[in-house]
Amino acid sequence: MSGLKAARRDFVEEIRSRGKISSPQVLRAFATTPREPFFGEGPWRVRGAIRKYCTTVNADPIHLYQDVLVAIDAKRRLDSGLPSLWARLFDIVGIRGSERVVQVGCGTGYFSVILSKLVGPRGTVVAIDCDEAFIQRARQNLHGLRNVRVLCRDGCRDVGGTADVIIVHAGFTYPHPLWLDSLRPNGRLIVPLTGPSRQGTLFKITRLTSGYQAKAVGGIEIYSGYGRSNMAVVDKRLERWWEAMFSVRSLRRDPHVKDRTCWLHRKNSCLSTLVPETSA
Repeated sequence: MSGLKAARRDFVEEIRSRGKISSPQVLRAFATTPREPFFGEGPWRVRGAIRKYCTTVNADPIHLYQDVLVAIDAKRRLDSGLPSLWARLFDIVGIRGSERVVQVGCGTGYFSVILSKLVGPRGTVVAIDCDEAFIQRARQNLHGLRNVRVLCRDGCRDVGGTADVIIVHAGFTYPHPLWLDSLRPNGRLIVPLTGPSRQGTLFKITRLTSGYQAKAVGGIEIYSGYGRSNMAVVDKRLERWWEAMFSVRSLRRDPHVKDRTCWLHRKNSCLSTLVPETSA
């Protein structure tokens, strides 16, 4: 077995172990998606979840087959995302074949390829980013994938229609009403909610018949999304409620809190009634 092939095998096993992945489809998608086309020529700037950047010793792609963040814009400390984290989220959200998945902040397209394999030939991935340079690279990287659309636009203003799953790859202070309104019945939204810093909490929000169920699924440190302060249509009570109920600080105060679930009800395109369900 070649060194690169062995490294890719070990990479998937590391993702499975660290992310506690139960879906063979998710693991297969990561196993069959090369990383090197998405990060330009090496050497590369990489870092662990809590460590500083370091530069790989050379341009051998074997260095990319570790569970590390890879810089796509090191000056802004903007990374591709931790593979084990996003694999876990794809597992949690339960992406099915033939579903329509929207990515808000697709970067250079690495996770778009993985999502395209999860939805299959009958599904669709809409990869959105407002950074034109990233979109150009994503279009090159995703060329030939018939079930992927790449769009350069503000994902807070337009997500290209309704979706079964919306995945937000940047931090916001609260879930944008557009994302909630765009979810189909039983649709799921994965969104990192962050405060002034990059630290915050990841939520899975599911659209139900009478409202939305929101569930905290873990902490995260992530780049802040564009448009996070341009959401005047959201009731300020909602913003304060999210910050009070689900800030990463409140979760960390009690080490026994493993799950938080709440119910959200919609009225006049604004989240007006918010009722916590459990904190167990």
